[in-house]
This record gives sequence, structure tokens and C-alpha cells, in this order.
Amino acid sequence: MGRDQSIEEILGRRLLLGEAIARNSRLYPEREAVVHGHKRFTYREFNARINQLAHALMDLDIKRGSKVALLMHNCSEFLEAYFALAKIGAVGVPLNFRLGPEEIKYIVNHSDSEAFILGEAFAPNIKAIQSDLPRIKTYISVSEKPVEGMLHYESWIARYPTREPLILVDEDDPAFIMYTAGTTGKPKGAVLSHKNEIVHWLLMGSFLRSEPGMAEILDHTDNFRAFAAPPIFHLAAWAYCQFTLFSGATVVLPTEVFNPEYIMRTIQEEKIGAIILVPVMTFFVLLLPDLEKYDTSSLRLWVSGAAILPTETRKQIMQHFPNVKLFDLFGQTEMSPVTCGLRPCDAAGHEGSVGKPVPFVEFRIVDENDNEVPVGAVGEAVYRGPTVMQEYYKDPEATANSMRNGWFHSTDLFRRDKDGFLYVVDRKKDMIISGGENIYPAEVEEIIYRHPKVVECAVIGVHDQQWGESVKAIVVCKKGECVTEQEIIEHCKMYLASYKKPKSVDFVDALPRNAAGKVLKTELRKKYGKSVKY
Repeated sequence: MGRDQSIEEILGRRLLLGEAIARNSRLYPEREAVVHGHKRFTYREFNARINQLAHALMDLDIKRGSKVALLMHNCSEFLEAYFALAKIGAVGVPLNFRLGPEEIKYIVNHSDSEAFILGEAFAPNIKAIQSDLPRIKTYISVSEKPVEGMLHYESWIARYPTREPLILVDEDDPAFIMYTAGTTGKPKGAVLSHKNEIVHWLLMGSFLRSEPGMAEILDHTDNFRAFAAPPIFHLAAWAYCQFTLFSGATVVLPTEVFNPEYIMRTIQEEKIGAIILVPVMTFFVLLLPDLEKYDTSSLRLWVSGAAILPTETRKQIMQHFPNVKLFDLFGQTEMSPVTCGLRPCDAAGHEGSVGKPVPFVEFRIVDENDNEVPVGAVGEAVYRGPTVMQEYYKDPEATANSMRNGWFHSTDLFRRDKDGFLYVVDRKKDMIISGGENIYPAEVEEIIYRHPKVVECAVIGVHDQQWGESVKAIVVCKKGECVTEQEIIEHCKMYLASYKKPKSVDFVDALPRNAAGKVLKTELRKKYGKSVKY
């Protein structure tokens, strides 16, 4: 015979985002959980605020399965919203804060969001499009003062109890929908579950601990502080925050969108132990002329993700921060997100590699017919495991296309060496075909990055009457430096087959990037011309 179980007992047995925070509030009630400027919350206080928001949302008839749009800069309230929605079985829909009105309207409407939590800076723009968001019943402003027509976050949640909401949530329930930028068409909403993210936390813990010396660092989280510099609407930074909080450490959120000097000051003043930066952020940090003046002795772990980390940049990180363990992680939103990573102990001799698959993720490299390709050959990466997304929201065709034959098809092109290390060759859709030869932009970009006068670059294919496509490089020079088109071409000629070198080079002050730090090659193609269709 079975026995009656309390809701608390049932929740305690499940892999749930909200329960992970509730558990730590019981284990480490007075340990600092979140720091954002002058706001500092212990795990007890952080969980209490999450519960207040959960009850407030339920009072708006937000329930299991309801969608809520989130548009904020990094702040403690953003994290509270993620976890409060998780505790009541509702679904967060985080929005890129650089989206235009039409893009916001599409995502909010497509996701069926019923409420909208937004930062003060975005209130005027959202108010201007309210009539185009018919499903939204309530707007909540995270602001110093109330905004007309919106609930004021702080005074609103203050009216509600701090007790656990005790809603029966299943670990396979959606926790949030992450809309992927994509390179063509409308963005797709990757639906990720509680179990997806909890398993991701477990696999990342296992992966990090496999590096000699990391267990000692991770086992002392009582005063360990992790700085989340990238925007947390992006899954790489949000997953990093999850890992930190579930481990009982402290998340430190920036009060500025991006400022290299501010990052270095924060490392020094908050005695940061871990940091996550996307490569473009790292570029600008390394350009600071007085890096050595900051005390970074507390820094032990450096995580790079969301884009490929050039080998030259890796070398500079280790030159300036010799005490850190640098993990280069690769993945994608649909995989929760990490799929493989290069550990510090494997970095020597495997320059340019993104390491090996992380635990729980099956990884194959296949041809167009889903047959495994030989060692050294280029093919598409396909994945299987408990971190694969559930679906693309309301897009069964895209879901079926990506989930062929039981494997998630990434569209990323990889090769594997004889020792099992993985190398990203490029995105399948970004591949250039010139004169019948395949050219992978990442390979050309890696060479251009080696030029001493180059800060960053992007390579695209443009239409060529003779060859079908030709290689174009868009280059950003270091401040005060000047380089010619011919210099870049000759530099590439020294390291690449002649057909791979750029046929043309343009120089710009900055590359267009999304808030996650990824280069928007669609914008470059709009400016410089699309390649041929194939």
C-alpha cells in the first residue's frame, strides 16, 4: 500500500528550479545569495522575495503553464522572476533588451505571454506598443517610482506572504522559453524544462570537477563570489547564475551594461572568485592599458562561452591572469546550453579545440544522411541526452526538422581529431562555397585575429559572378593602429590555402553584435550583400 505524501515531500523529490533555491534557503539561510549594487540578499531573504512574487503572480491568475514576458537589464528582480515563475509552474519568456518594437511584439504575442515584467528604462517603449500586445493583462515595472498604468514591483510584492507557494510542478514542465536569434526568418522559441536545467547543473559540476584542483575551489562556496557580466536573458549567463546559486555561492550582478573598467573594479572590490565573459567582452578587458593595477588575486575560475574564443585571446588571458582556470565552453540554447568544453588541463596541444562532450550528452558528427563521418572529416554535430529542449514553441515543423532520427541537429559543423577532441569548423548555414570549394569563416577569422593590429573580425560570403561566392572580411583595428586591405590578404595568404584568403576587406569601428556578444552576420550580409543561394 502506498502512503500519503505531503506537497513538500513530493516537491523535495523532484528536479525543480524553485525547490533548489528553497533548499538552499534552509541550508544556508544567512549566506549571501545575490549582490546587485547596494542590494544584498541572503538565501533566506532571496527565497522570501521569490515567494512573495510567486504569490503576487498567482493573485493575477498566473498559473501553471502561463507565460510571462521579462525585459530587464541584469538585476536581482530578474532572477527573482525566473524562480518565482518556476515555483508556480509558469513559464518565463526573457527578451533581449536590444530588440526593436516589432521584434518584441512578435515574441510577446507568439509566446502567448499574459503579463509583462519590465525594467524602468524600457517602460516608455513598451507603453508605446501596448495596444499591439492584446494578450498582456498586467504590466509590472521594476523601477524606483511607480509607472503610470503599471504595478510597482517592490510595493506590489511587499503585500504578499513569504511562505512557499507549494504548487505541484512536474520536472518535465516548461520553465522558460528562450527565443533564438536565428539568421533567417522569425526567431524560434526553445522550450526548456526544469529537468533540462537541473541536469545541466549536475553535468557542469561533474565536468568542472574533472579538472585537477577544481573540486577544492567548488567545495568552498561559503564565501565564493561569481560575477555574471553578460546579460542574463541569454542562457549562457542565466545557466551560470543557476550553477552559482544551486552550489550555494554568491551571484554578483553588474550595475552597468558593459564597462571593462567597472568589471575590473568589481573583481577587486567584491573579491570575485569566478567570472563569465563572452569573447567580445574579453577583447575589451584585455585592451585596458592598466590591467595590472587591479588586485585580481581572488579570481580562480574564468568561463568563456556564447562564441568561439580565439587562440590568441586565450593566450592573453593566461598571460594577464595566470592563476585562473580557463574553461572554454561551447553549446547552444536548445541544449540548455553546454554540449562540450575544453578543460585547462587539456588546452596545451589542442589550440582551437572546444574540448570534448560534457557528461550526459551524446555527441556525433554526421554527414547529410546522418552517417558518422571519419576522424578528421567535417560533418554536422548532432546531440542526444536529457538536456535537449522539449520543442520549438508552436513550431512543429521546425521541431521535427531539428529532431530527426532521435537526434537534435545543431547545424554546427565540427571535426574530431584522433584523440577525440572537437573543433568547430563553422555554422552550416555560414559556410562559403567558392569555385566548388567549401570555406569555413571561423578558420579564416582565426588567422585574421593573429594579426597584431586587429581587435576583432568577421568573415562572410558575398556574391561573386565568377566563383559563385567570395570571401569578405570585416575588420576592426586596434585603437591608434592602421592596416590596409592588402596587408590582411597577405597575412592570410601566409597561413591559408590561396582560395580561402579574403578577396576583399572592409574596415569598421565596431561589429554589429547582439546582447549575448555574438556577431550579427545577418546585418553584415544586409550591408555587404548576400551570398548566392545554394
